[in-house]
Amino acid sequence: METKHSYWTNFAFAAKSLAKGLSLTFSHIRKARKGRSKLSVQEPGYFDNQSGIATVQYPFETIPVPDNGRYKLHNEIEDCIVCDKCAKICPVNCITIEPVRSAEEFGKTSDGTSMRIYAAKFDIDMGKCCFCGLCTTVCPTECLTMTKEYDFSTFDMRDHNFPFGNMNATEIEAKKKEWEEHQKTKAASAETVPAPSASPKPVFKPKIKPIPPTE
Repeated sequence: METKHSYWTNFAFAAKSLAKGLSLTFSHIRKARKGRSKLSVQEPGYFDNQSGIATVQYPFETIPVPDNGRYKLHNEIEDCIVCDKCAKICPVNCITIEPVRSAEEFGKTSDGTSMRIYAAKFDIDMGKCCFCGLCTTVCPTECLTMTKEYDFSTFDMRDHNFPFGNMNATEIEAKKKEWEEHQKTKAASAETVPAPSASPKPVFKPKIKPIPPTE
């Protein structure tokens, strides 16, 4: 049989519930007079601090980001050998490269790798990037990295395209002409070199050892 509560019983229950909720709220207000210590999620004791204001006054205050976080891409173009591996492995085609070959080595990277290709264009469209990190994994000179910069918001999506090429239009045109001249000179020299005369192959008669008689 269902029990019916009187008016004053319900009133007492509601007052008790209200008091318990307000006590919990005021306890959080009392603890929220100070902010939490700004620790990275990788540091020990990050989950021990359960009291305090969790909100930071961004952008004047920031929470430390992990060292292995995947954020904005950056390319040290001085160490780039324009191998095109990053553009080929990118699943969303956010890397655009225009290579210009050189007839000879024109420099070395910080790890001693020879540089034979100029980067006429090296653009990264962070608006397309899915932050998978595959491009940084295949980079042979480790010039392509993901930085700790995570806030590069803008009102125009076109501002998410970051160019890293360090050549102007005049330099690009000059290097392209140098490569074309090199190819023409190479083709002309190949035509002037006489073809080697075909000599008959020597004929060798194999020596067959006699089989000893069996008893």
